Amino acid sequence: MENKIKIHLADDHQVLIDGMLAVLKTNNDFEVVGFSLNGENLVDRVAKNGTDILVMDINMPEKDGIQVLREFNEKGFTCKVIILSSYDDAKLIKEVIKLGASGYLTKQCAGENIIDAIKTVADGEQYFSSTIKDKIFNIFTNNSQNHAMNPEEIISSITARELEILNLISQEKSGKDISEMLDISVNTVETHRKNLMKKLNVKSSVGLVIFAAKHNLIEN
Repeated sequence: MENKIKIHLADDHQVLIDGMLAVLKTNNDFEVVGFSLNGENLVDRVAKNGTDILVMDINMPEKDGIQVLREFNEKGFTCKVIILSSYDDAKLIKEVIKLGASGYLTKQCAGENIIDAIKTVADGEQYFSSTIKDKIFNIFTNNSQNHAMNPEEIISSITARELEILNLISQEKSGKDISEMLDISVNTVETHRKNLMKKLNVKSSVGLVIFAAKHNLIEN
């Protein structure tokens, strides 16, 4: 199959690498192009093998996941990153989202969620395991308490098309799905999504949904 999603795995436990390899090999859309047992030279390896998605442990020898994400930003690499971690600390989650991670999975649920996570991230969306979503809700709720703008003013600035797209995002529709349903381009969908995030002062699609749910903007 052409245009397979190229994946690089990074974790300091070979057993976990082997387990993920076994799961990913069951999907013909994926191609594992490499794996690393530490963070040394990881950014260069990912750049050379044309990785689309890096699935990376946050704690690794030589260079940890935070350092790798910072190096990605410094070098302007566009490879998408899904974080694996044994921890669900809110500060850590907030930090990796800020640094551009597209997903976060706890290792306890990685096996059952990794395929959906990769497909979702490959479609331009973000993916978080259920326990992580709870942490993110708390992050955005706490942030909203310090939001200087009046929510009613923000809501009034949302256009009908943006509201339509916001509802579809809340239904976990991908950018491609929304473009087909509304007969608009994927780029137009992403433009609306970015405008919404700017208006609502959130950093991700999860933030959009949380804001919409909190202010009863989602249709039943």
